[in-house]
Amino acid sequence: MAATVPSSEAVPRTAMPAHDEFGGVIGVGASRTIRAPWRPSSVSRVRRAVVADLAARDLPVSVVDEAEIVTSELVSNAIRHARPLADGTLRVRWKVKGECVEIEVTDGGGMTTPRPAPRVLWSTTGRGLRIVRSLAHEWGVAEERGGVTVWVALGGPSRRRSH
Repeated sequence: MAATVPSSEAVPRTAMPAHDEFGGVIGVGASRTIRAPWRPSSVSRVRRAVVADLAARDLPVSVVDEAEIVTSELVSNAIRHARPLADGTLRVRWKVKGECVEIEVTDGGGMTTPRPAPRVLWSTTGRGLRIVRSLAHEWGVAEERGGVTVWVALGGPSRRRSH
């Protein structure tokens, strides 16, 4: 007769990996890509997904905090100043290598190339890319047919070079 294991001594099940609200597994793989709906509420949803994923990777808190701010700024700027990709979304990709994080936000492009606005002391808008530039080790813009990608390297250099 087979021995039974009392429930108090049951073998624990393997913990199921956590998923973000886009369905991605948190903290797994070297990179993640999500497509977010083209609407203002995507800013907070994308930010939460990026922060949850990066925090699960034991990155320095400062890098996760910077990624949170940069993600909010880039997604907000895309929705405010550009148009969606052909499928009505924007694409957000982040890649982790050691303690460095590269974040990309791709949209359908706008009327102008993304660049920091001129400094105006009393202005209540136009500081997004200035904030990004101050936090980034590197940043740049890549324009290609069908989209514009703004990318940022945090925590150290990337393989890219800013334009």
